[in-house]
Amino acid sequence: MKKSIFFVIVSLIIVAIFSNMSYEQQTIVPTLRDVLKDKPLEGWLSQFEFHYWGRTITVETRGYFYVIEFLIRKATHFFGYGLLAVIFYLFYRKLHMRVPAIFAFCSIVIIASLDEFRQSMVPGRSGIVDDVILDACGAFTLLVCMKLFSWSIHKIKQVREVS
Repeated sequence: MKKSIFFVIVSLIIVAIFSNMSYEQQTIVPTLRDVLKDKPLEGWLSQFEFHYWGRTITVETRGYFYVIEFLIRKATHFFGYGLLAVIFYLFYRKLHMRVPAIFAFCSIVIIASLDEFRQSMVPGRSGIVDDVILDACGAFTLLVCMKLFSWSIHKIKQVREVS
């Protein structure tokens, strides 16, 4: 139980630290310029257009490195909050709650909403509903994957016991 509480607290601290940072403190564009000097996949990425917060984001409008950073940031939202949902699921399951997946999902939506609200007060940041939706999608996806994985393991064990 102590491990579960520890992981929940550490996860929430990480979310709070990153949401309190300005874009300038978080940007990885300078690192991307060093690491991806040859601009791999630039032609392929040029085919895509993302609509986000009233802006169109393409290689042509924002530049190659900003598009890469955008994709990394959004993937971090998706998988970060998905992982947080799994951590909350495991925590709620340890508490013997009846529907831990639903509580975990609802917790993520609340945390993501509060996080975006908090970001709206940080200079150089904005709170965006699209990010809450992305976070919720990540939570839902990873919870479903975890449940399917868990179900598969359970079925494999049952088959082995019968054999």
